[in-house]
Amino acid sequence: MIVGDLLHLDDLDIRLAWGTPELLARQITGVTSTDLQDPARYLQPGELVLTGLVWWQPEDGSAALRFATALRSARVAALMAGEGTHGAVPSGLAEACRTHGIPLLAVPAGTSFRAVTDRVYLRLWGGLQAGVQDAAAIPEAARRELAGLIDSGARAAEVLAHAVSRLGVPECSVSTTGGRIIAELPPAAAAAPPAGRATGTGTGTGTGTNPGTGTALPVGPQENSPFDGWLLHGGPAAEGSATPMLRGLADLLAPLAARAHAEAAARRQAAGRLLGLLAGDGPADLAEALAACGLPAEGPLVTVAARIDGGPDDWAAHALAEALQPLGVPFAAGTDPAGRTAALVAAPAARVAERLRRARPALQARLSGRRSLRAGVGPASAAAAGPLRAALVQARYVLAGAAGPVGSTAELDSLAGLLRGIPPEVTAAFHTRLLAPLATHDRENAVSLLGTLTVFLDHDGSWARTAESLHIHVNTVHYRIRRIEELTGRNLARLQDRLDLRAALLCAPAGR
Repeated sequence: MIVGDLLHLDDLDIRLAWGTPELLARQITGVTSTDLQDPARYLQPGELVLTGLVWWQPEDGSAALRFATALRSARVAALMAGEGTHGAVPSGLAEACRTHGIPLLAVPAGTSFRAVTDRVYLRLWGGLQAGVQDAAAIPEAARRELAGLIDSGARAAEVLAHAVSRLGVPECSVSTTGGRIIAELPPAAAAAPPAGRATGTGTGTGTGTNPGTGTALPVGPQENSPFDGWLLHGGPAAEGSATPMLRGLADLLAPLAARAHAEAAARRQAAGRLLGLLAGDGPADLAEALAACGLPAEGPLVTVAARIDGGPDDWAAHALAEALQPLGVPFAAGTDPAGRTAALVAAPAARVAERLRRARPALQARLSGRRSLRAGVGPASAAAAGPLRAALVQARYVLAGAAGPVGSTAELDSLAGLLRGIPPEVTAAFHTRLLAPLATHDRENAVSLLGTLTVFLDHDGSWARTAESLHIHVNTVHYRIRRIEELTGRNLARLQDRLDLRAALLCAPAGR
């Protein structure tokens, strides 16, 4: 499909704002919707970019040029700008596209981006199917019926059920590459054609065909993230002669995957805008941003912070969405302008933490090398700027210091847990400042004062139990404690000094 074909899509009323015949002949490889000011890192060469112009402000004369510069650096095929936000495509944007050689098309307010995305991918993947040998395994009549279902907005489960009933492919399911089931049809349902149209919802909460058995084929565009590509699974009975038909079915389902990817990208962008508002220090009116994310205006909302050590910033947002989807509650997961990933979830904190712990093994298995998915669950809070900012701080603190890959503020109930969230450079300095004299003593003597201090505090300052544990006379314990007090300047009869020295011991750098 080329850019010029967009001007001839029925009923969409797309108009050319600027472009030359040579530029309109560019090939389109995919579609991305964005309202980021600088979306370059999320774009691929040859993509068609859709924007609602939320980022454009009339008083910022350089905004359009910065946006067009980002598109040029990503080598996109064309830009489609919606007229719903500002009533028309700004002339400054047309001039910026002319400067950088980017064809610009205008989308009227009455045309949805979803309609554009669906139509483009139907054309893209329809062309691909025509050139794939396995597509011949799908009868032409069945291809037309399935394409009509997809074009009408049918869900994946409905399309899969219809395909299986028409083609006789047994035991199929569609999942994300992260392991979440999108649609499934068990053998009993596959054996008998449905009496009329199927009614599957494709909510993504089932278990379905075991992804580890049978055939697994990619469906549609595989995104940059390891978690949200689509796979078509056929059980052991679908291997052999049914494989070419499964490949043809995977190609037919590709527009559904493309639609899901576009919708997920739009949700991440809306979440990113909400998190951007919370990243500021001043007052913020969150009502519109919460509504755009489908979140309740009153709350309560639970905050989640996440990261993938050694991985791109936005991968963590994809992983959070995959993990939280089966909860069946409103949530928003995205990345703020500083590159920090977080989510707001309309569910109890304990339920959110339990869901993340259950989902993590499958998501972690998709990561290579030393990359590691980690998350911190904050408390529930009202849906207002101040409480949500405070809850996000707590979630990020837990993320930084959790003992395991998924932590929660509900577990922040000890001095050791509290200290884990402090940067290691700070805790190491505190440890050295209080205990360096004891460490120096221990390097020069056979007796360990650090060990004696640890056992003494572990036994609540009991001289007798400390002596018994160390297999020494109680008078020796008294001598060593006096020496510890002399070297540290602390009095172990005072609770405050005991707490300081206990904290210093807990702050020992890893490996000591």
